[in-house]
Amino acid sequence: MTKVNVYGTDGKSTSQIDLPSVFNTPYRPDIIRKSFNVLRSNKRQPYGSDPLAGTKHATASAGKGRGMSRVPRLSQGRRGALAPGTVSGRRAHPPKVERNWSEKINKKEKQLAKNSALAATADKEIVTKRGHKFGDKISLPIVVDDKFEKIKKTKNVIDALDKIGIYDDILRAANGRHIRAGRGKSRGRKYKTPKSILIVSTKDDILNSTKNLTGVDVVKPKEINIEHLAPGGDPGRLTVFTQSALKEIGGAK
Repeated sequence: MTKVNVYGTDGKSTSQIDLPSVFNTPYRPDIIRKSFNVLRSNKRQPYGSDPLAGTKHATASAGKGRGMSRVPRLSQGRRGALAPGTVSGRRAHPPKVERNWSEKINKKEKQLAKNSALAATADKEIVTKRGHKFGDKISLPIVVDDKFEKIKKTKNVIDALDKIGIYDDILRAANGRHIRAGRGKSRGRKYKTPKSILIVSTKDDILNSTKNLTGVDVVKPKEINIEHLAPGGDPGRLTVFTQSALKEIGGAK
């Protein structure tokens, strides 16, 4: 059994606790990536173009034998229309609403991906490679006393995280917020914000006191999934577990 420190809200190690056996799961980035892609594909919203787009023109073809192409042309002019490849014409193979984007994954693969992503939160090399910032003397995963999940003010949460030595990661996320490249800027998703700390807690009090912290997510042990543990399919998220949440995860069945 691997032992890790339990930190109080003052940042000091109060005791040690045994990690559940799930944290001994082999590291499988391929399965984690597969599970993440399946989850995201199943969350996709169906989309498609208007079935009549590009066909609302009065057109006619000149027919053969006139020494000119048989592209449909506007009745009130000579400009080509309607056919794919013409200005304002229809698309040859547009996206259709009835397309099924969902994918499947084996139950054991899905469980292995979740367990492997949980185990990756305890590996300093993987967490550092993902870009997170934390103190060198901290033991991963970060386990805090249950008093932490009862904090109701944001300034007290910041103070506790700073004393533990992980508040710099929230500043990294805040400074990393940037304007998205591409057309998404004009489609309601102008900014991209890096992910920061994941807090796994059994209580909802900490949710309200951390909602203004950039990149921080709060989740209950029963609701945790691959998207929380490996945003973008990249495992090794900096994670904070409360003592009761770690016990509830247990074997992560």
